[in-house]
Parts: sequence; C-alpha cells; structure tokens
Amino acid sequence: MKVTTPRLTQHVLTAREEGEPVLFVHGNVSSSAFWRDTLIALPYRALAPDLRGFGETDPAPVDATRGLRDFSDDLTELIEALNLGRVHLVGWSMGGGVVLQLLRDHPDLVRSVTLVNPVSPYGYSGTEGPGGTLTHADGTGAGAGAANPDFVTRLAAGDMSDESPTSPRTVFRTSYVAAPVPDEDFYVAAMLTTKVGDHNYPGDAVTSDRWPGVAPGKSGILNALAPTHFRLDDLHELAGKPPILWIRGADDVIVSDTSPFDLAHLGALGVIPGSPGTPAQPMITQTRAVLDRYGPYQEHVIQNCGHSPHLEHPAEFRRLLLDHLGRA
Repeated sequence: MKVTTPRLTQHVLTAREEGEPVLFVHGNVSSSAFWRDTLIALPYRALAPDLRGFGETDPAPVDATRGLRDFSDDLTELIEALNLGRVHLVGWSMGGGVVLQLLRDHPDLVRSVTLVNPVSPYGYSGTEGPGGTLTHADGTGAGAGAANPDFVTRLAAGDMSDESPTSPRTVFRTSYVAAPVPDEDFYVAAMLTTKVGDHNYPGDAVTSDRWPGVAPGKSGILNALAPTHFRLDDLHELAGKPPILWIRGADDVIVSDTSPFDLAHLGALGVIPGSPGTPAQPMITQTRAVLDRYGPYQEHVIQNCGHSPHLEHPAEFRRLLLDHLGRA
C-alpha cells in the first residue's frame, strides 16, 4: 500500500491487518522486498516500508547532517498515520541504526527492538575502539567517497549481470549472504531500486588531505552513516527500556570487526597503500559495548551465516524473533 504523510509518500508491504504491529526496516541498497517471506510467515500485523530513496517510496533527499533521522522521522509519521500505537521494531543492517534512532527519539512508541546484523551505533568507518572514538574530528575515512565507483555506476545502470566483482549480483553473493539463497534475481532486482545520486546513494563525495583521502559530505546515505552525523552512545539513559534482541551471522563481512568495506581495514591489509596504521572499526565490539550499557538485551549468533540471517536461515531467524516478540 501507499501511505502519504506530511514528509513523503511511503510504499509499505503488509501481510495481514490483525495482531500486534511489527515494523520491519530494511538495510542499505535493498528494499522492503527483503522482508517478503518473513512478513508472510509471521502471525503478527507485520509491515515493511521502503525507506526514502529505495523501492517505491518517494526518492526524497537525505540530509546527512541529521544522521539517520530522516529515515526514523519518516517511520514515526508512518506509525502515527496508521494509528499503530506502540510497535515492535525490527531493523536489518542500516535499518538497525534507523530503529535505534527511533527508539532514542521516541521510546514511547516502541514495544521491543530486534537488531539484525546492525550498523554500529557509531556509524560506519572513521572510528576506533569500543567507545567509537573518532579517528579524525572531520570523520575522515567515512562517507560517500568510500563507495566503489564501479558498483555505483552498475547500480545506476540496473546491471543484473555477474560479470564483475563490483556488480550488484556479485556483491549480493559475496557480501549479503555466505551461501546461495533462493530467489536471487528477486533480491538483486530489489537492490536495483536504490536511487543513485548525491542526495541518496551514495551521497556527495568530499575529499580530505589525510589518508585515505575522503571525508563525509552533507547529503546522501553513506554520509548519513558517518560517525560525525550518526552516533548513539546515550541509549542507556532512556527510561523504561524495551527489550532488545540482537541477531547476527557469524560470517558477516559487511558488519564486522575486520570488514573489507572499511577503508581502514583495507589499509591495514595493504590493499590501499599509504595507511598510517589506522585500525579497523570494531563494529561488533562497539555494538556490544553500547548494549551492555543499555541493559535488557540478548545476543544470538547464527553459524554459517553472513549478513542476512532472515534470508539464509529463515526458520532459525523466525524462531528467535517469535520468541522475543512473545516475551516483550
């Protein structure tokens, strides 16, 4: 269905009208389609919107200086427009950061949170240590300039091939999942709904005179994920904390303490020359440190699983989710 709020018109997948509402939030370079089978299988009022710039939702620009708040504010208006009341939130990858931002700003709307291979509460790249210390004050190492330009070009062209390591299909096979999954064409097509440009993915690229030569800009998705714009280190101060379930694949290469998508890690490996020795961002360690301070959470690691437990191990994922929802 399409839901129009004062901010934009959102496209929302839904499977049924009855039951407690569960809002599923997809990750970067994807869409609500990644939740299709989960929505159908759950005995809840499950809804999955396309975030702005993805799927069939309006390609509204992303103000990166607000971190992920453009996305979380869109969802807040959706909750209000549909009169959902308090909702269960499920966020995958970047969507994990979106639901944590919504929790931070509107805890009264949240019944429970489930994080699925979430981005670090300190954004993506440009930080060190469990406390998310900025490597440089301007966030050097993070932002749209870190995107692979050939991947961006192929994404914009709607490339469905597997002819290159940087084609969306190859990235799906090597990074989104650890082993083949059914309906690969369906998910690659969903990736290709990503709106490409300075105001969406990846955003405006900014250079830096420090290694690796890029810094966060002010618009677009990768800049919104930069630690200078997105940082959640005060969740433990919330009153009446809803329970959090953290599910992650053991073999995730996108969100990892040694991610090949982190330029600092590539520098440490010698793939990008000239590294001054900047350590990789310890993404898993950072998430655990924030949740340890928060309090009521459980962590479940699924073996032989990459970045997408809901696609790779759907039965185990749904079992964990249903148990969490039932206890919340």
